[in-house]
Amino acid sequence: MKRILLVEDDPFLIEIYTAKFKESGFSVEVVTSGDMVLAKMKETNPDVVLLDVVLPNMDGWEILRAIKKNPWFKNIKVVILSNLGEKEDVEKGLKIGADKYLIKSHYTPSEIIEEVKRIV
Repeated sequence: MKRILLVEDDPFLIEIYTAKFKESGFSVEVVTSGDMVLAKMKETNPDVVLLDVVLPNMDGWEILRAIKKNPWFKNIKVVILSNLGEKEDVEKGLKIGADKYLIKSHYTPSEIIEEVKRIV
């Protein structure tokens, strides 16, 4: 079973994505605050991190940089899942090291699952 770490602070989206990923056979852990992500990654060793950019305490850019600098996490895929959809945001995310950048409003939850399946 593939493990997902969902980093999201919107309770409605957490509920939707958690249910959809579990229906698709994934194990899902959730973190709602940026400062808790790295500790949760060490604890759960996910296959994929679905990372929002706008988060309390530490933004997704900082988290992504920290993940990419840490040798513990070198095999973990990171998918940015954000409402920030400007070309500059997408380029920034991919340049820092995200494996994929998905704009929430462009995908249904089922389509997001299909994108994640392609990555893992």
